[in-house]
Amino acid sequence: MLLACVASQEILHLHHGKSLKSYPISSSKLAPSCKEGSLGTPWGLHEVCEKIGEDSKPGTVFEGRVPIGLTATECTPEQRSRNLITSRILRLDGLELGVNRGGEVDTYKRYVYIHGTNHEEKIGTPASSGCLQMVNSDIIEIFPIIPVGTHLFISLN
Repeated sequence: MLLACVASQEILHLHHGKSLKSYPISSSKLAPSCKEGSLGTPWGLHEVCEKIGEDSKPGTVFEGRVPIGLTATECTPEQRSRNLITSRILRLDGLELGVNRGGEVDTYKRYVYIHGTNHEEKIGTPASSGCLQMVNSDIIEIFPIIPVGTHLFISLN
């Protein structure tokens, strides 16, 4: 199980109720929100429904969940100025109908992920557009040990 805390900007990897490791994250720079178009980080119970990028080089950039053939350092300055999705993607699906699943509050349809970023210096502060961003080495470390179906609870405090 994973537990993400927006207030402390961290994600905990838990196993049988014990914390195995804590990782710093960046949630949305805007207010938390489950609503489509808000660019806020959704709260509540989710599950990892898809894993993308298993064999990709560290720093690989993804657009539409597909590698573009470049790492972040190979991108143009304009591309690097944006928050890029890098290294690995853990796609999330909301499990709470009316909270983060269905209608205008659907985490899956909003394309909310846990992923690496090209702006690692911002990790630990709200900086994303709704996703949970991690340092590339951290998402690469946790990726193989988080199976599809793993639950993630996103807490606001």
